Amino acid sequence: MTTQELTNQIKKKNSFLCIGLDVDLNKIPQYLLETEDPIFEFNKAIIDATHHLCVAYKPNTAFYEAYGIKGWKSLEKTIKYLNEKHPEIFTIADAKRGDIGNTSTMYAKAFFEDLAFDSVTVAPYMGKDSVEPFLAFKDKHTIMLALTSNKGAFDFQTKAVEGKELYKQVLQTSKSWNNAQNLMYVVGATKAEYLADIRKIIPNNFLLVPGVGAQGGNLQDVCKYGMSENIGLLINSSRGIIYASKEEDFAKAAAVKALELQQQMETILNK
Repeated sequence: MTTQELTNQIKKKNSFLCIGLDVDLNKIPQYLLETEDPIFEFNKAIIDATHHLCVAYKPNTAFYEAYGIKGWKSLEKTIKYLNEKHPEIFTIADAKRGDIGNTSTMYAKAFFEDLAFDSVTVAPYMGKDSVEPFLAFKDKHTIMLALTSNKGAFDFQTKAVEGKELYKQVLQTSKSWNNAQNLMYVVGATKAEYLADIRKIIPNNFLLVPGVGAQGGNLQDVCKYGMSENIGLLINSSRGIIYASKEEDFAKAAAVKALELQQQMETILNK
């Protein structure tokens, strides 16, 4: 999927909502545990109830890998269902990979070719040769960690190195890499005040913004400082949507929460 196709979907749906499919078997309705594949059945119900309200889904692979081969099979079934039923929706493998060249190439093949995700999250700590293998895939996107929403972000990301915060150096340096036009960046919603400076460095790249809702991020602030000419934002919500209810009405409850965010986004876009 190209960024223009993603932007078109945002305008069509009046939404830049991304829903995180982070499935914890301890939090889903108990009756689903009696099915053959509880994780997939949960995801399918969420997707069926919310696909018209969002433009992206983001499974965090840890929540699938934790259940071994069964969890990975659930992830395969989920992405296959999305690609077959809703090919217009942008898919993100939240895997936070990043290693030396040959290894990164294999990670990229796993997510882009085998699973057919549109994008994957990557940690940039090992530098250029750990990220460029992901960027080599046509019409696929590499979403690089830039400034994250967790408290530990201040341990390294905001520290000054040679007079400039490390995250700013990461952003600036990444612009020179091969196929940098395929880069997107993770910026936490709890760091909204940093977005104005970030947009000075990368004015047009899409930003994946977690942390709205459960983690305390504010949608209006994120849009005020982070929205670009082509919108350029994907606002992720996971727990606040998918765990809106633990009862049999969980999918309907998720749709209600997704609609609340979508309507806020529509209001912002119409301004």
